[in-house]
Amino acid sequence: MTIDKKHAFIFDLNGTMINDMEYHTRGWLYTLNDILGGNFTWDEVKPQMYGKNQDVLVRMFGAGKFTDEEMARLSLEKEKRYQQEFLPHLALLPGLAEFLEKAYQQDIPMAIGSAAIPFNIDFVLDKLNIRHYFKAIVSADDVVFSKPHPETFLKAAQLLNVEPTDCLVFEDVPKGAEAAQNAGMNTVILTTTHQPEEFKDLQNVLHYADDFTDGFFDSLV
Repeated sequence: MTIDKKHAFIFDLNGTMINDMEYHTRGWLYTLNDILGGNFTWDEVKPQMYGKNQDVLVRMFGAGKFTDEEMARLSLEKEKRYQQEFLPHLALLPGLAEFLEKAYQQDIPMAIGSAAIPFNIDFVLDKLNIRHYFKAIVSADDVVFSKPHPETFLKAAQLLNVEPTDCLVFEDVPKGAEAAQNAGMNTVILTTTHQPEEFKDLQNVLHYADDFTDGFFDSLV
């Protein structure tokens, strides 16, 4: 598949641009068990690593357990722990720096469409000095509905002033790929967190890759 200049790229962040989902799971395990007194296992927590932090808390403990203020505080505490543990390992996936630069030089508009809070997005963009590549950023704070609802990606397309069908999404989790499908967008899956068989029910996946050194990405820029 060749993407021409009218197309746009929308990137999920965690697990797609950086291989950090293990550290998010660690952060959640600490928050859910050590702070909140839960007794959750790794295998119970890992499938819940999508959507807003508030949604994760509701899925794990049920609605009405925490106030909005409590969820905001717990969310921030979880992200602080994640950043502290992940910072020594913070790096773009192999090949992504070159891919971003090629797309940037070809004036392909790019956005980030993430369920992360701005605190985490800023952590990545500023520590890695890649903010200039992105014309739009859609965070958890910018949407009402989390993935797999298409709002994140549709808003990114709107901010880029392109049609949804002209966008290619880069994702790593089934719910994110489902959100892209619901937005009418094709997706490329980075297999940092989930394996291809976990996406078998989706019709919008064009390719699976371990990272951005895969030869497929040369056809996109």
